[in-house]
Amino acid sequence: MSVSTEASQAGVATIEVSVSGGEAKSFPSGITAREALRECGIDGTEFFAVSVNGIPMDLAASLTQSGSIEPVSFSSPEGKEIYRHSSTHIMAQAVKDVFPSANVTIGPAIEEGFFYDFAFERPFTPEDLEKIEARAHEIMKADLPVKRLEMSKDEAIQFFENKKESFKVEIIKQIEDDRVSLYQQGEFVDLCRGPHVGSTGQVKALKLLTSAGAYWRGDERNPMLQRIYGTSFPSQAELDDHIANLEEIKRRDHRKLGKELDLFSVQDETGPGLILWHPKGALVRLLIENFWREQHIKHGYEMVYSPHVARLDLWKTSGHVDYYKDNMFAPMMVEASEYQLKPMNCPFHIMVYKTHLRSYRDLPIRYGELGTVYRYERSGVLHGLMRVRGFTQDDAHIFCRPDQIEEEVRKVLDFTFFVLGHFGFTEFELYLSTRPEKSVGELGKWDQATNALESALKGGGFSYKIDPGEGVFYGPKIDLKIRDALGRAWQCSTIQIDFNNPERFGLTYVGEDGKTHQPIMIHRALLGSIERFFGILVEHFAGAFPTWLAPTQIKILPITDKQAEYAGQVRDQLLAAGFRVELDDRNEKVGLKIREAEKGKIPYMLVVGKRESESHQVSVRKRSDGDLGAMGIPDVIQLIGKDMPLNELAPSSIQR
Repeated sequence: MSVSTEASQAGVATIEVSVSGGEAKSFPSGITAREALRECGIDGTEFFAVSVNGIPMDLAASLTQSGSIEPVSFSSPEGKEIYRHSSTHIMAQAVKDVFPSANVTIGPAIEEGFFYDFAFERPFTPEDLEKIEARAHEIMKADLPVKRLEMSKDEAIQFFENKKESFKVEIIKQIEDDRVSLYQQGEFVDLCRGPHVGSTGQVKALKLLTSAGAYWRGDERNPMLQRIYGTSFPSQAELDDHIANLEEIKRRDHRKLGKELDLFSVQDETGPGLILWHPKGALVRLLIENFWREQHIKHGYEMVYSPHVARLDLWKTSGHVDYYKDNMFAPMMVEASEYQLKPMNCPFHIMVYKTHLRSYRDLPIRYGELGTVYRYERSGVLHGLMRVRGFTQDDAHIFCRPDQIEEEVRKVLDFTFFVLGHFGFTEFELYLSTRPEKSVGELGKWDQATNALESALKGGGFSYKIDPGEGVFYGPKIDLKIRDALGRAWQCSTIQIDFNNPERFGLTYVGEDGKTHQPIMIHRALLGSIERFFGILVEHFAGAFPTWLAPTQIKILPITDKQAEYAGQVRDQLLAAGFRVELDDRNEKVGLKIREAEKGKIPYMLVVGKRESESHQVSVRKRSDGDLGAMGIPDVIQLIGKDMPLNELAPSSIQR
């Protein structure tokens, strides 16, 4: 006899529950999610949690309301988060077992893994991590049941005070609810909302990766904690694949390659988060910027330049002082007025718009600028080129009529795919971000702008996801993420609708009816930060830039001094043909020259020996293909020219 039949005969209150969109069934109120799945014939071994009416819960949770259940496994984003958050508890228990004096703080799941912060008297060493990981594996093997507990706030505070866990006490005191939940496995108990796996044995493969310092709550005024990073997977094979991928990520790290290839540096004397571009890196950046400017002019944009500072009043008018102050450097006094290093370019473009009376016939107006901005990022989050304090945005602002929004957004999307396609990116993810909790403007205008963005996405046939509440304070936006060679997603491009600043700055145009109207402003960036995009390119290509972007495209390698004169003639011919060429005429063995050129990621190496000199040829080596044999200079020019296509990918050729 089934549980539901027994309940019905006994007169117990019942609820109606459907599993994975199936037919609803009656169950006694209070049945656990695990029992409900079993009654529906679903084997729960591959699942470790459920989503009940959209709310994640433990398999042991009691069901008291009718609704729908979705089993949760590692294959879903929610499942990965639950699995890895459970892994943080295993790691925290291991830390407490190995180092009882350590205090626990917080330990969330993150993309591809998890971390936990501990208050400990010294940094954790690699040897410490080995001991902690070994203990974690013992906890997993013990297959300890994971149980949910509930207490009043006062009881929980007393519980953790008895354990001398002051950080947990601080967290509990800031919780608004009268009751809190805790999770227990063996002797270890942690404050947590949950849900979690049913037992520690459900975590099959776990690896601790590294440790680092981190301030409590991310504030440098607070105590320094010791953070341990790790990851976990349902199988050792998946974990091994992930570790191999992490090793490849290390090999491609733009900071490592930037130093090896002499592209850029960050120096203490200059200041954290401020980039010094070395000649080779600066040349690649110049090529990127030249392409950007040429294509923007072709696509109807006008170039502008703006200063690096402005009166603070400008940022008060724009709303940045109210909504962005924590990310701005402190103002400076100039002749009794406060001036601000610019965190954005947009107010300057607005001021350019205001210099003339505009007609509806003038719109849309598109201003583009590679504008350097400055933002106060905390030292703990600075990361090479990816997170800096001074960077250049590939910025543009479009001023248009409300009826032009959809068409302009669609043009920006197509332009974005073309530009990113030129750099070898063809896989994208699109997100429509809606009104955040902290925002300005009328709801009607938000709806109008959001609908225009959605219509542009649908009209262009683009697949996208809704990102609720992630718009900027002045309007909704479309964010575009690219996938690199390792499958990682990077957010570069953004398209933002702004009806707030045109109102704040009193922007107008004369309509067809002879009356003044307010234009709509579209903020957009295609590459995002030039610095960050450069870092992404370095890692995407593992430092081996395509020929058109390589700072040195060709290196000529004479075997002996006797071929130096002919090698110089070859260099001059290739320079005249427009290539970037270097001549390595050092008195070194050619094998060493080849190895160094390969290490420098040079696309083409031209070896010149006695035979080549006499036949007026060169022996061609290509970075990716090896020895291509002897060729005359005209053939070399034609070969390398074919390796530098414009690569103008039409939108239809890119995955949408």
